[in-house]
Amino acid sequence: MVCVALISSDSLEWERTQLWALTFKLIRKIIGGVDYKGVRDLLKAVLDKIQTIPTTVSSAIVQQLLAAREDLFEPQTGLLRYVLEQPYSREMVCNMLGLNKQHKQRCPVLEEQLVDLVVYAMERSETEEHFDADVGGTSQLLWQHLSSQLIFFVLFQFASFPHMVLSLHQKLAGRGLIKGRDHLMWVLLQFISGSIQKNALADFLPVMKLFDLLYPEKEVHVCQEIILVYYDHCSKFLQQSLRNKSLGMSDYKIALLCNAYSTNSECFTLPMGVLVETIYGNGSMRINLPGTNCMASGSVTPLPMNLLDSLTVHAKMSLIHSIATRVIKLAHAKSSIALAPALVETYSRLLVYMEIESLGIKGFISQLLPNVFKSHAWGILHTLLEMFSYRMHHIQPHYRVQLLSHLHSLAAVPQTNQNQLHLCVESTALRLITALGSSEVQPQFTRFLNDPKTVLSAESEELNRALILTLARATHVTDFFTGSDSIHGTWCKDILQTIMNFTPHNWASHTLSCFPAPLQAFFKQNNVPQESRFNLKKNVEEEYRKWKSMANENDIITHFSMQGSPPLFLCLLWKMLLETDHINQIGFRVLERIGARALVAHVRTFADFLVYEFSTSAGGQQLNKCIEILNDMVWKYNIVTLDRLILCLAMRSHEGNEAQVCYFIIQLLLLKPNDFRNRVNDFVKENAPEHWLQSDWHNKHMSYHKKYPEKLYFEGLADQVNPPMQLQPQYLPIYFGNVCLRFLPVFDIVIHRFLELLPVSKSLETLLDHLGGLYKFHW
Repeated sequence: MVCVALISSDSLEWERTQLWALTFKLIRKIIGGVDYKGVRDLLKAVLDKIQTIPTTVSSAIVQQLLAAREDLFEPQTGLLRYVLEQPYSREMVCNMLGLNKQHKQRCPVLEEQLVDLVVYAMERSETEEHFDADVGGTSQLLWQHLSSQLIFFVLFQFASFPHMVLSLHQKLAGRGLIKGRDHLMWVLLQFISGSIQKNALADFLPVMKLFDLLYPEKEVHVCQEIILVYYDHCSKFLQQSLRNKSLGMSDYKIALLCNAYSTNSECFTLPMGVLVETIYGNGSMRINLPGTNCMASGSVTPLPMNLLDSLTVHAKMSLIHSIATRVIKLAHAKSSIALAPALVETYSRLLVYMEIESLGIKGFISQLLPNVFKSHAWGILHTLLEMFSYRMHHIQPHYRVQLLSHLHSLAAVPQTNQNQLHLCVESTALRLITALGSSEVQPQFTRFLNDPKTVLSAESEELNRALILTLARATHVTDFFTGSDSIHGTWCKDILQTIMNFTPHNWASHTLSCFPAPLQAFFKQNNVPQESRFNLKKNVEEEYRKWKSMANENDIITHFSMQGSPPLFLCLLWKMLLETDHINQIGFRVLERIGARALVAHVRTFADFLVYEFSTSAGGQQLNKCIEILNDMVWKYNIVTLDRLILCLAMRSHEGNEAQVCYFIIQLLLLKPNDFRNRVNDFVKENAPEHWLQSDWHNKHMSYHKKYPEKLYFEGLADQVNPPMQLQPQYLPIYFGNVCLRFLPVFDIVIHRFLELLPVSKSLETLLDHLGGLYKFHW
């Protein structure tokens, strides 16, 4: 407020030299405490005030100009360095500096800040207590991050490696910083390892000069003859190690050999072969995976992160290439044996290294997935989607949107009309949509404005609603930081229109009031009439009468599973259980015939029917019975999974009392019976979210699934019908997932919706008290 008063004062004129200079000096002093939008508005006011100075004036007013020029043009090196220090920040750095990968352009400012960060890492290492170069300390992650940043920026020639090394020598000379020197040499080796065959020895003399500085006690002098003697000495040691055919994982010798010989194919084969054989599980041993009829190769212990961290970039690239090639080969062969858990976990760990992105996540999305899909290797496809959902947490947004597009294409393929795979595709797509950062939404989706169909679901109203909620959130947040007051909300009109063409729907007034203005306007103009709940009830009663009156089994199955018929069958099953506590074999066969894709529409209609039933039911006893039957449909009969039912309930657009009833059903279903709470409590108690530090994830995963088996093919119903039906469904491999983890993106939406409606927002505290522990597993 002080700054605004100063800048807008009529007395502030450029001719009044002293007043002008002192005013801007005071603004400069205050502005550091002003919030982001305030600073932006003030800078605009400063620029407007400068415009009052004529273009042709005496040189005597230079002081006035300089006073106004200071923050406007001060280099933002501190900000750049702060961003550089953050994990997964390189794209933002490129945007800030206007760097384009297609144009090789050295950036001295970037070089300088990278060097300063390395010096800072050296200083941090020096002050850490009990610093161990092998184990590292709190600075270990910083060193790893710097290694990744340096490789990227030098590889694309935004920074010069020799210039950076010489600058480091200059800044470290005489400082005596020695605790982090091994880390520093490792960071430099990471780049050198992939380029040493392409460069003359002279190009690396700056590194030897730095070595002299950091290791004075070793008395190494920069002299080619001495370097060659050292090289010969190390070579003999490595050759001797290579003769040992039984290399173990317990020391770093195998990493040393991989790193030393990563460009020598003859010597590299043995150590790399040991690594891959350890995780492939090529022996005759087989192990069970969750579900029925699902066997995998027997290796379960992944390569530990400290070993992978010890491999140079070149060695990591060889390992990940070997794994991807192996997976494609198995997909082509249509192997009946699933991938070894050790292979899947190790591959997941390698994919997070950003410095091997071209062979890593880029190859995963653009080569591996299409190959697996082309081979119709549905088990491996399910595995890759599980990896993306539960193991790959920091993937760049354009890869995530690319995968989303793949998933929507996949959903239309007949072979994915299978309960387990369809559920996995839907769950992965939901994660991808809801996890998009607010600043990522517009840049990513504007790339598809000419053909928005590719990033939208042609049939899932829930996924399209989730995207609309994400668009609304992103618009709000972007407006806050840009001050655009929803002007940019109109960019997504084509996307919204395509969604309405695919899955016409409306939003409750309490939800609509939370939307940014352009989205509110769009849905008011494109209002879809709400189907009468009374008519829905009448239609269910009519179909139920048909069910009871029809005698021919084939006619019943054909009628109730017919494509294009109203999706009311789950409502009928509900009525059967409510009235007779029994479902016969015909009901089971209808469910099987409906198919996974069409079943989602039945769940959606069932959600609306439930709200109407609960709204009109009288008495607590009846309510208890309703919840008990609903719970049985999930856990006893395995007719619908909890996460899908809750998602459909949370995404309905009820008003007033019906909205409160809908949220009440969600709360009761999650908390009143103990089935889900027990699963959550046990999962949270037995597992830790830092999966990259664990070697026994698979054992814990299996024990959890033995206690709480996932049943996705109506097995419970098959057991309960009279006479029981013998089922042997072919499950796809499950390496990481379970109902608790699948529920997390749904839980986000539940919280979102509860916050919109004031009368039920208090219930959110109860939900979080019981289920909030799951959030430590959310990424």
